[in-house]
Amino acid sequence: MRSSYLFTSESVSEGHPDKVCDRISDTIVDAFLEALPESRVACETLATTNRVVIAGEVRGPSEIADNNDRIEELARKAIREIGYEQEGFHWKSCDVEVLLHQQSADIAQGVDAAGNKDEGAGDQGIMFGYACRETPDLMPAPIYYAHRILQLMAEARRAGEAPELQPDSKSQVTVEYRDGVPVRAATIVVSTQHTHEMTSEEVRNVVEPFVRKALPDGWIDENTRWHVNPTGKFLIGGPDGDAGLTGRKIIVDTYGGAAPHGGGAFSGKDPTKVDRSAAYAARYLAKNVVSAGIADRCTIQLAYAIGVSEPLSLYVDLHGTGQVEEKALEKALRESMSLSPRGIREHLRLNRPIYSRTSAYGHFGRRPDSDGGFSWERVDLTDRILGSLG
Repeated sequence: MRSSYLFTSESVSEGHPDKVCDRISDTIVDAFLEALPESRVACETLATTNRVVIAGEVRGPSEIADNNDRIEELARKAIREIGYEQEGFHWKSCDVEVLLHQQSADIAQGVDAAGNKDEGAGDQGIMFGYACRETPDLMPAPIYYAHRILQLMAEARRAGEAPELQPDSKSQVTVEYRDGVPVRAATIVVSTQHTHEMTSEEVRNVVEPFVRKALPDGWIDENTRWHVNPTGKFLIGGPDGDAGLTGRKIIVDTYGGAAPHGGGAFSGKDPTKVDRSAAYAARYLAKNVVSAGIADRCTIQLAYAIGVSEPLSLYVDLHGTGQVEEKALEKALRESMSLSPRGIREHLRLNRPIYSRTSAYGHFGRRPDSDGGFSWERVDLTDRILGSLG
């Protein structure tokens, strides 16, 4: 592995068109799970100028599943909370079309438990989890700090402390590594929608304090390059400026390209879908491995087949930083928790309305919430893993 290099990751805000769609889809997932924890949801959203289309398949209480007015209400609520009250995209006046239908019986028979058959995976696929020692929350530094910049900007916008800012924004941080350790920001890119005509320099004056607060002390120096609103202006944004779709920001949602990705999106899916739940489990295991001091870096892959309860494989790579053999750790991880879809959901308590908050600023590297949100970020499995290793 190279020890000195530059690595870049990007983040996008809750007002980015794709993230608007993720937020709407996950708001609908939460509503179904709150009404019935065993609900099935696969909800896709498209957003463009003053129009939202919601499609997919569901199985849940009729007061939601058969109530398009309720789904429309949830979509408008999500858009309003993001902050869109613009001529080209307004929570109150945009057209919302709902095209949800009942879950396929062919899929349901594979997922549902029956007789001696346990609940099966909702689809085939591969999922990855990753953790490393680069940040306090055991995430790669570039994506961690790219998220943090936009989170601070959004908090200030909603608090009225930065009235020039609008919901749509993007960040990108290029980190310099020396001897494998992140040490400085080589380049910072921020593009943000604003309320009125502003020069790039004027926008930088607004956003630079948030960037400096987000990054570690000493990371910005006289050689750090800045690109703030490099196109010159950003007045038209959100779905009015570019169409959005659920699930198009899978690298932003995970590790910023610093780790592999299995290709499956998270938002809009209930936790029987292993694209979501098994990716959370893989992160949970990887984070506990690193937290336990077993390795400085850990990548975990899980693989599933639709209708099959147990994972087809579990693969661990400690990137030459491990204190134990990967094969032994693979066995210990299987002994530490059930990796069946049911086992994951029950261990992490995923059948709860905790997903809307995951739709922006990353599904990983977040602090566990008191109501069970981000439960996969806990480090409560370390003793069990170490005990299984002997």
